[in-house]
Amino acid sequence: MTVNIIIFGRLTDIAGNSLALENIADTNSLVKELHILYPALADAKYVIAVDKKVANENTTLTENSIVALLPPFSGG
Repeated sequence: MTVNIIIFGRLTDIAGNSLALENIADTNSLVKELHILYPALADAKYVIAVDKKVANENTTLTENSIVALLPPFSGG
């Protein structure tokens, strides 16, 4: 299964605009893999959104999941 990830804001300086990872079952596994591939992400602040909802806990990913890495943001 391939999980496609869209990356926003200053996080693109670390990992580019998007990437695809194989065999990622959940968001905890995703974070571990991202920190191996991009060690600078371990020090960056970001949230993960799955299907346009912020994942506040470990979330199962499927082939059809839309995953996004979002830097901190504020309203205005």
